[in-house]
Amino acid sequence: MTTSRARQAGGAGEAGTDRRQWARADATRQALLTAAQRVFADRGYADAGIAEIVERSGISVGSLYHHYGGKAGLYVALWEELTDEQERSAAQAVSAARKAGEDDPIALFIAGARAYLRVCWERREAARLFHGGEGPSGSSLMRRSRAQHWIAQNTKLLHGTAGTPAGRAGEVLSLVLTTVIGEAGREIATAEDEADATEIIDEVCRILIRLAR
Repeated sequence: MTTSRARQAGGAGEAGTDRRQWARADATRQALLTAAQRVFADRGYADAGIAEIVERSGISVGSLYHHYGGKAGLYVALWEELTDEQERSAAQAVSAARKAGEDDPIALFIAGARAYLRVCWERREAARLFHGGEGPSGSSLMRRSRAQHWIAQNTKLLHGTAGTPAGRAGEVLSLVLTTVIGEAGREIATAEDEADATEIIDEVCRILIRLAR
């Protein structure tokens, strides 16, 4: 084997090793998150214990602290995972509607809202964790910051597409609509079944259309 081929083979071997290490790390993180979600759901954040999370996950306490730094880090990671999925789903729905030829801001807003609310049902176990206001120090500020981000995004979608400022009335409308969606998400996450969740989503979207117009 030539030197260059040997280097290529060595590089390929190192890349394969790196991929396996990343896969193991991802599996470790996911096992910890899954266990933490179940323990938080069963005990509440305040009463959830690191020992039980470790026991349920089958992962060492050292790995837990290495990846998440403790119980608060697990809570934040679960919250970020859920909110990122909600935002990504809403953005994809708006993009798909635009590609299909939709240009009405309200219709685009409803497409995003519907996708967001669907995630509240599909990820209902995780969504329920964050509805009671319980969590580590600073979590209320974290949620408030994300809410302000959503309000800004909705204001831009409904009123700012032409580069014209929304004005106070537009900002307040976005605040009201975003609040309605957030409260509806609570109800959807606790719905009895998918049919009930779908009915709530449909009714919320009808209300949002009336408010937006």
